[in-house]
Amino acid sequence: MTVYSFRFQIGASRSLGTVATLATACCLSVYCLYVRPALRHENKTAATILAKTRRRSLAAGRQELEPEPYPQDVFPGGREVETPYGTIQVFEWGPENGEKVALVHGIGTPCIALGDMAKQFVAKGCRVLLFDLFGRGYSDAPGDLPYDDRLYTSQILLALASSPLSWTGTESFHLVGYSLGAALSAAFAAYFPHMLRSATLVCPGGLIRPSHVSWKSKLIYSEGLLPVWLSHYLARWRLEPRHHGPSADVPVDVDNDADIDFDEVPLTQAHGGSGARVGDVMRWQMERNEAFVGAYISTLNNAPIYGHHEGVWKRLAGRLAERRAETGCPSGLPGGRVCLVLATRDPVVVLDEWLEDSRRVLGEEGVDIQILPGGHEIAITKGKEIADVAMRSWPQ
Repeated sequence: MTVYSFRFQIGASRSLGTVATLATACCLSVYCLYVRPALRHENKTAATILAKTRRRSLAAGRQELEPEPYPQDVFPGGREVETPYGTIQVFEWGPENGEKVALVHGIGTPCIALGDMAKQFVAKGCRVLLFDLFGRGYSDAPGDLPYDDRLYTSQILLALASSPLSWTGTESFHLVGYSLGAALSAAFAAYFPHMLRSATLVCPGGLIRPSHVSWKSKLIYSEGLLPVWLSHYLARWRLEPRHHGPSADVPVDVDNDADIDFDEVPLTQAHGGSGARVGDVMRWQMERNEAFVGAYISTLNNAPIYGHHEGVWKRLAGRLAERRAETGCPSGLPGGRVCLVLATRDPVVVLDEWLEDSRRVLGEEGVDIQILPGGHEIAITKGKEIADVAMRSWPQ
């Protein structure tokens, strides 16, 4: 009886195992054929909806609206460009036959931050184009892609292609990037050097030493360490403008006794002297663009900001070296150099570190280094000086 019972248990166990295996296979088949495609469709649809920024109608009566620190018509030539990644806010103005200059802003403040610089280029007879990066200002944001150099390089191309003028030919335009925008400009130059007449990188990200990032920032901004809702909640609280608090455009932890409170930096020249500050635009953006915090976190994790992204810069070094060769020089970036603009008191792009690291990666002959007094805010406050420096570096 005992033997019979044992054999029964074994047989039952084998039968149950077979049934379980078949059931598992059936469930996997149903999931792969029906459930997974449906979930994919739902996720992509939800991401598109959540990524939409809230615009207002330009036709609405201004008397009925509160003044905004970043009006959608703040610059001439504004247009909303529909793309597979969402709508991009682009501005383009200046003489159609002038030298073309594209500007790329930093990680936090949208393109209004470079308004003064853009106006300086226009005053010197240039045609300028600037736009809000995905998830900033009035630009939408894809919710299902990493915010890396591939996404942002594609966005630059989309913004250029939206123009009625030709921006994408051989040596067709100058590229000026600030902070994150400078790192993205370096990535663009590494892959599309033939399109550029010059590249000017102002207080660039890209080779920032990771030692400048505190454990608090790593905990809050690292993807996967905290639940998404908690990470976004803490990031939103941390990015909220406050006196001498952390700033979205300064993605490292600096001493509260620093001589510049970045959120207090004025945007008066860019915004008609209304007294708007970086912090005002940041607060407005966090309210109006639901995708901002997620885009910010993903950018910190995936874009070429810190030194572990040296591969982009080494590729750029190779492209520059090709152009400095005596024979067979390809088109684009004449002279095989980029203009690097650094600030004397920048707590993010530390002067001495960048002098060492940029020359090590790009080579002594690959960089034309210019140093201006000030901190990480110089692209916002010294637009005229930077426009002058950039134009002096242009090929004659």
